[in-house]
Amino acid sequence: MKFVQVADVHFDVPFTTISDRADLGEMRRIEQRKAFKKMINFIKENNVEYLFICGDLYEHEYIRKSTIEFINNEFKEIPDTQIFIAPGNHDPMTRDSYYKNYNWTDNVKIFTSHVDNVDLGECEVWGYGFDSFELKSNEIDNLDLNHDKFNILLTHGDLYTDSIYNHISNAKAFDYVAIGHIHKRDDFYSGSLISLGFDETGEHGFIYGEVENKKLFRKFIKADDRELIVDELDISNINSEEELVEKLNSVECGDNLYEIKLIGNRNVNTDINLKLIQENIIKIKDKTSFKLDIEQKKDEKTLTGFFVKNLKKMLENDDINEEQYQKILELGNRVLNK
Repeated sequence: MKFVQVADVHFDVPFTTISDRADLGEMRRIEQRKAFKKMINFIKENNVEYLFICGDLYEHEYIRKSTIEFINNEFKEIPDTQIFIAPGNHDPMTRDSYYKNYNWTDNVKIFTSHVDNVDLGECEVWGYGFDSFELKSNEIDNLDLNHDKFNILLTHGDLYTDSIYNHISNAKAFDYVAIGHIHKRDDFYSGSLISLGFDETGEHGFIYGEVENKKLFRKFIKADDRELIVDELDISNINSEEELVEKLNSVECGDNLYEIKLIGNRNVNTDINLKLIQENIIKIKDKTSFKLDIEQKKDEKTLTGFFVKNLKKMLENDDINEEQYQKILELGNRVLNK
């Protein structure tokens, strides 16, 4: 028996949190479709019999009917593949869900919040999904499993912590758990189909599996052509905004997307216009610190010394808070030392 396991596609997610670039969301949504098509083609080329979709196929809040039609048309490309869907907490089977209110192709079976099982010969699939945005209890604890078969649990939830998102406490009762919810890949989770944020570094795709004589073989198949990579740039020795822009543009990104964390002591303005930076750097985080020898400066009989001394008094008198103090100190130092 051959299967593909995929989860956490999150079709039509806005991608607003990973970048300030206006076109990034549209680009990644196109790349979602490309990765999904790559998976469908893999299924077609390898005569895969079953597709397990382990929740969060789409974003309930943002999903468009045109995207549902795209998904369903892709399913029609693999008519000999039985597709099992277990809705997750982002695409639950609510009253207004497309899972209930759309005419899916005949090879699609959608599990509900009541456990159902399907006999696949050597294997038996037990599936259930969310019917609301939380699932605090489930029906799997007392299932009567046939241990002459290879038992697969197909669902969306949390294997590792007791959460409101379908905590599964008896996973060991099954021969294999195909599950979604956690976006990083391990022995049970396939991870997200494409990286959705900079907390999802590394390769992303789907799992190809085979079961024969109750033995399981699994292989990861990469579907996302890009990786989201977090890197650091020490700017302690950078003394102008132009030099900072030059350094950022010298980062070798390839096709990958980067978040750059600026570190070290800050001597320049780090609020850089992203239009000046190569397009594959989609986020810049300022983790630098501003250093100034306050004790030395405040005793100087200079304009800088007068500024620092009076600003220090404002902080001590609670006229400004620490954050305001740091911002004014840096801005004043920059103006006075031009």
